[in-house]
Amino acid sequence: MKTENTNPTQSDETKNPWGLIVLVSTFLLMLGATYLVYVFQSDFDQFNAEKSSSIIGRAFMTIAGVLFVLKAIYFIYVLFRYFKYKAIASVSDEELPTCTVIVPAYNEGKQVYDTLMSLADSDFPNEKIQIISIDDGSGDDTWQWMQKAKNKLGDLVEIYQQPENKGKRHALYRGFNLGKGEVFVTVDSDSIVAPDTLRILVSPFVTNEKCGAVAGNIRVLNKAKALLPKMLDVSFVLSFEFVRSAESSLNSVFCTPGALAAYRSTAVFACLPEWINQTFMGQPSDIGEDRAMTNMILKQGFHVLFQKNAVAYTNVPEEYTGLYKMFIRWGRSNVRENIQMAKYVFTDFREGPKTGTRVLFINQSLKIIMSYPFLLFMLFFILSHPLLYISSTLLSILILSSFPVIFYAKQYDFKESFWAYSYSILYTFGLFWITPYAIATASKRGWLTRDLPIKK
Repeated sequence: MKTENTNPTQSDETKNPWGLIVLVSTFLLMLGATYLVYVFQSDFDQFNAEKSSSIIGRAFMTIAGVLFVLKAIYFIYVLFRYFKYKAIASVSDEELPTCTVIVPAYNEGKQVYDTLMSLADSDFPNEKIQIISIDDGSGDDTWQWMQKAKNKLGDLVEIYQQPENKGKRHALYRGFNLGKGEVFVTVDSDSIVAPDTLRILVSPFVTNEKCGAVAGNIRVLNKAKALLPKMLDVSFVLSFEFVRSAESSLNSVFCTPGALAAYRSTAVFACLPEWINQTFMGQPSDIGEDRAMTNMILKQGFHVLFQKNAVAYTNVPEEYTGLYKMFIRWGRSNVRENIQMAKYVFTDFREGPKTGTRVLFINQSLKIIMSYPFLLFMLFFILSHPLLYISSTLLSILILSSFPVIFYAKQYDFKESFWAYSYSILYTFGLFWITPYAIATASKRGWLTRDLPIKK
């Protein structure tokens, strides 16, 4: 059965010069910054001399130097682990485990229909798949679109409706309890999966009995509609195909994304009561359900892997407001789950090597901890030497962002890869406050992006 208008490569985008204008402007801006650094070379020397002449300045330069060296060593280590990664090939139809796919939906409109149709198109034996979609008390026509999918797909899909909006975690919880498969797959209701995605995603459970969870590869579905999705697609490729590949080589992917993830059912049921009743600072946890589930499965001693060829395309925010709200939610989840991970990562939590997992954890924790010192230094530098800050920062972006540019260009498209520069500028100057704010408000509840107007 074929889906309707769900091909993520199709677009009704008209030719728009703004993308090219932004890319060219970004590159010219960084080249200008390079020239300014050259012009201000004596000012940089004077600034460094001023820092070296004071105890605080010498301490800062020493700490900064140590952190830079550690960061460089860590990058080399991750690069080495990336080259050790190898995706697991799909097993045969006979070997495939039974699979329950759970699609929670809230105010998703027609997109949930497209998601269910793409799942129905999967190259997966019908007798081994159970598709469950749960409307989490939507206020729009999501339920009607789910009914339309049910009418078209028949017994292949089961649909349920929550009496009221309880949150994604509770919708997934209901799906887990209804599921009959040996493997649970969670797919966001604004995502489209490739035909071979499900079989590739669940194959590691057959070849590795220690595998407890698998992360899928997430690409951007709506990148033709706005500039932010174009930037995020480049960022996602680096985050998944580079970082998670390295993590997977250590059997320790830290977060299986809500847009596409798979879990061994026995591992889920072993932590399900703790997961659904999870709290933080006395408040029920209603965000970060994917990171929490991954954390609890790692804690049980299971391996968590990444399958590069199991691809899902998902919608991302197209405006700044939606983007920073999404990042705040992710940031709060990272703070909470790193605290939880600290309780077991240095114990004998599983068989085999654990050093790599601990290195990944230390790096992620340092990024969180150092966000406040970095913010203070940035503010000091801006107030005392604004031109030096802007020029040196843009030059650093030009240098450091060249790796994601090269990586994306090698994997996909050369022209699109330059969005890595634009994204780095946006993050450095427009989203630098996310992590400090997420730490300060880690106990706050709320999905944030679901406060946006209901889709028509």
